[in-house]
Amino acid sequence: MRPNELPAELGAPTRMGPFRRAVLRGLGILLPPLLTIVIFLWVANTVAVYLLEPLEDATRYVMVEYLADIRTPSNVDVRRGAADKVIIDGKPHIVSSKGTVTIEDKILVRTADGKFIPLEVHEFVDDGVGRDPMPRNAKDIYKWYVNHKWLPRRFVVPIFLCLFLLVLYSLGKFLAAGVGRFFWTQLERIIHRVPLVRNVYGSVKQVTDFLFTESDIHFTRVVAIEYPRKGIWTVCFATGEGMWDIRGAAKEPVITVFVPTSPMPFTGFVLTVKKSEVVELAISIDQAIQFVVSCGVVIPPPIIGVPQKDVERQPQPSLDMAR
Repeated sequence: MRPNELPAELGAPTRMGPFRRAVLRGLGILLPPLLTIVIFLWVANTVAVYLLEPLEDATRYVMVEYLADIRTPSNVDVRRGAADKVIIDGKPHIVSSKGTVTIEDKILVRTADGKFIPLEVHEFVDDGVGRDPMPRNAKDIYKWYVNHKWLPRRFVVPIFLCLFLLVLYSLGKFLAAGVGRFFWTQLERIIHRVPLVRNVYGSVKQVTDFLFTESDIHFTRVVAIEYPRKGIWTVCFATGEGMWDIRGAAKEPVITVFVPTSPMPFTGFVLTVKKSEVVELAISIDQAIQFVVSCGVVIPPPIIGVPQKDVERQPQPSLDMAR
């Protein structure tokens, strides 16, 4: 075997070229903000599709059905100018050459389907559509009018956000009370009885509870244990003292630790280990979470809260001590 073939035979990694190294470095810099923007856009789009647009549709329907001033004559004739008089609300009215009638000092204009709407509404839509075709019936004209006059996004989005926050606040207060908590518990009990829904709901609830609620698990410090076997160290969080029965069986003090899983630290399992087998780590809980989320890529510094110059001044073991 040739000397220069030894690294390839042993499977040693080859060095990356400057172009590939620069591309990967740029990708590592660009991906975090890009993925953050994509996640926020996805959340905003989901809220808009499933909350904002249905609310807009419901508001538009109420305004068109109950607030729109649409008059239907008893003798409907869609041909403009075909009738000089129409009967609206049981009274005859003269139709002008422009297709308008005056009712109670209000000018109404006839649409393509033979109905009459206020002239200002018709003119607003006619000016707004531009080169697009004018809606054919009175209800579609009013829908366009309501969308652009009363429900533009620059007004709807701030109002929707305020209402959404108000609903969340009211819902949180209601669920914090005894009655609300009881009803919510009963609802979750029903959900957990549905075979497929309970699996999806349970996974989603774990994520939302980790992100948006105060955790009931209080991590006291970061430790390391030899798990799943001797010689393999696992970073975990100490949560409290162990059970007395386990302490009696172990014949020494024990502690309970939570072992997180990468890259989702909010999932994991609980172990009870001997205190003598636990190694205290001088890192913060946030740094340990970063270490787990990054799958070990982000390694915290060795000493927390000590400046680097103080670390360098610490006495180093002498050669005699090393021997």
